Amino acid sequence: MEGGFRGVISAMIQPLYWAVSGLLTLFHKLWTPVFGYDAGATWVLSIICLVIVIRTALIPLFVKQINASRNMQLVQPRLRALQEKYGHDRERLGIETQKLMQEEGVNPAASCLPILLQMPIFLALFRVLDGAARGIPRGSFFRNDRELMHSLQHADFFGAKLAGRFLPFTDGFGPTQMMSLVLIIGMTVVLFITQLQLMRKNMPPEALTGPMAQQQKMMLYIFPVFYAFTGVMIPIGVLLYWFVTNVWTLGQQYVLIHNNPTPNTPAHVDWQERMRAKGLDPDEIERKKREKLRRGRRPSPTTTATATEAEGGAAAKPTVARQNRSGATRSTVRTDATGTKQVVSRQQPVRQTRSARKKK
Repeated sequence: MEGGFRGVISAMIQPLYWAVSGLLTLFHKLWTPVFGYDAGATWVLSIICLVIVIRTALIPLFVKQINASRNMQLVQPRLRALQEKYGHDRERLGIETQKLMQEEGVNPAASCLPILLQMPIFLALFRVLDGAARGIPRGSFFRNDRELMHSLQHADFFGAKLAGRFLPFTDGFGPTQMMSLVLIIGMTVVLFITQLQLMRKNMPPEALTGPMAQQQKMMLYIFPVFYAFTGVMIPIGVLLYWFVTNVWTLGQQYVLIHNNPTPNTPAHVDWQERMRAKGLDPDEIERKKREKLRRGRRPSPTTTATATEAEGGAAAKPTVARQNRSGATRSTVRTDATGTKQVVSRQQPVRQTRSARKKK
């Protein structure tokens, strides 16, 4: 059973091995005329180009992730109000929460999607470089060209082996360990700055309190510890990929916050000042953005019916709402010549059967 499960996982990850090894081979061929076939700089630049290709392809998902995180921050006050109102009724709380999410177009899973999509790629790169360090070719391009795999296995950058790790100390503490420490510290600092930038510049004050804000603050310090403990067992080539992708995330997030900040945040105040300095009206720009977003959303049946009635004007037919036999209220919505809507309610006697009326 275990062997069958591993076989399924291996079959699923083989296309990623093929893609990672193929992209590394392609970029290696492009940089070979500049630095040489076995040069560490050739492989370092190949890994950086791999990051650029992958992160460029994930830009739409990253934008959705940031927008989803921002929308979650904006609805936090309303979520807390629902918890205070329906905290005693978990079923009603769940219904109202789902209704709020649908009204605001918020999807909590969207903020995790880009990270989940990168994990298989990260695992594939780790396995390819780990295999190269052990002399095990993974990916059809390395299996078909053993010389290429040996080049990656023995490539070094400033004396550090790209396939080497901080642990174990096979040759003592040397350039490989120094490079590992530099990359681990670098990617940890970059991640910390990225999270700090998001919390200080692009989060409203009300989103900085509550359980979710506490979780984000915990992640701000937990992830660096996670990097420190796991980085010592990861090949330098993978650490390089990790560091570059963190730098990319920091820059990408800065551009998005700089140009499209969350309302009622320090970044939003800075953006408004920049727009006014350019002679533009920030309120008008935001109004157009909201209209564009509203047009992009699919209207619900209730909204469509309301819009149709509004467009009908004076020609719209009166809507009559009747209760069943147990009720006695008859309401009619009428539109006069001026377009004004009026609701007319009449008190009707309770409907009775014919036999009951004959007895009277």
